[in-house]
Amino acid sequence: MNSENGSKLYIFGITLVATLGGLLFGYDTAVISGAVDSLKTFFHLDTATFGDAATFYHGVTVSSALIGCIIGSVLSGLFASYLGRKKSLFVASLLFLISSLGAAFPEFLFFTKGDGSINVLVAFNIYRIIGGIGVGLASAICPMYIAEIAPANIRGKLVSWNQFAIIFGMLVVYFVNYFITKGEPTEWISATGWRYMFASNAVPAAMFGMLLFLVPETPRYLALAGQDQKALKILTKINGSKIAKSILEDIKETAHHVKVEKVLTYGWTVLIIGILLSVFQQAVGINVVLYYAPTIFKSLLGAGSEGAAMSQTVINDAAMYQTVIMGFVNIIFTLVAIFTVDKFGRKPLLIIGSIGMAIGMFAISGLAFYKVIGVSTLIFIIIYSASFMMSWGPICWVLISEIFPNTIRGKAVAIAVAAQWIANFIVSATFPALEHFSMSFTYSLYGVMSILSIIFVWKLVPETKGKTLEEMQKLWKKG
Repeated sequence: MNSENGSKLYIFGITLVATLGGLLFGYDTAVISGAVDSLKTFFHLDTATFGDAATFYHGVTVSSALIGCIIGSVLSGLFASYLGRKKSLFVASLLFLISSLGAAFPEFLFFTKGDGSINVLVAFNIYRIIGGIGVGLASAICPMYIAEIAPANIRGKLVSWNQFAIIFGMLVVYFVNYFITKGEPTEWISATGWRYMFASNAVPAAMFGMLLFLVPETPRYLALAGQDQKALKILTKINGSKIAKSILEDIKETAHHVKVEKVLTYGWTVLIIGILLSVFQQAVGINVVLYYAPTIFKSLLGAGSEGAAMSQTVINDAAMYQTVIMGFVNIIFTLVAIFTVDKFGRKPLLIIGSIGMAIGMFAISGLAFYKVIGVSTLIFIIIYSASFMMSWGPICWVLISEIFPNTIRGKAVAIAVAAQWIANFIVSATFPALEHFSMSFTYSLYGVMSILSIIFVWKLVPETKGKTLEEMQKLWKKG
């Protein structure tokens, strides 16, 4: 290790462990995509059982983890402030582990295996909510942890790796779901296959918990907690002895405010910008594409005379395969953001991404209106998804992790991320009903949100490229 200039290997190693929380975030939220139809069959979520409310119950079951995400994100500020960033992530890893095994076997202890009654459905959703609390904690604290560890000149890149991990987790679970269901009849998938999907999450959850023992607490949390020597030791390893002391002094300058500053000390503007960043990231409809990707592809493949000639097993395999392809596209364009965010800045990428998303959604809306279903639809889904992944996907998390001053970061991030999960739940839970009403209207609505996001970024969001976290306090004090 270079004591004068710091160790890049050390910071990259810490970031790698922290991004496992992002991987679990992606894995846990996307695992449901392969089980959407299976859960509907296993729990009898049809009109014969639930009448006109069947679509609503199905949407809530698919989205139930998001209730936990809201709870976890709301609690993240308290956890981050009182337990610290590292211990909070360890709690998240335990919740991931409990949820993955519980959702796979919801009948465990209290019910008979294979029971698809309403009571088992409730148990399943409780386990999914527990996992959601883990996701909520990880979604707020992982980027916060990385931002507080990272040097200012590469902070955007390192925090963006968390989004890469989220998308990579989704890609991994798409592969897992594909190999679990490949060649298997729909009956087996509906009875047993979906269990393997959820249980597979236990492996990365256990790995994350063990690796957390190898990483330090963030120097900014340690300094705010009065542990200056520990903070200086970590800052020296990361930044080198030349500037570690000056960074610590900058942190300590803000530390004396931490007991007295409230979340609105810097006014409403910064908090509203953080909330709207979160809301727009979800209102553009990305999680509709991510959660329902296999279902959307199945409907595309099953349309027309060619689709009618395919067996359901072939359609299932092809849909999962197309989902994997989309996962690779997402990975590639997330890398575009990672390697450009600290060069081009946050705002330009957000605006370019919003333009691409608007084009994709309005095109899909037009195709749906004229009932044109085929390769063109798939192309515009990929254009939309790629545009999101090189912009709003990673950049939103970068801004949320860095835009707030040190002294209110824990509470403010919790509020912003809670708003994100509330918006996520609303968008995801209402999609089945909106799609039933009008696919064209639904996708055009997401297109309108993409246009509004351009105006929001252009008018209100400040550029934070290259600024230290301590400079955020000066930025908002001036405002």
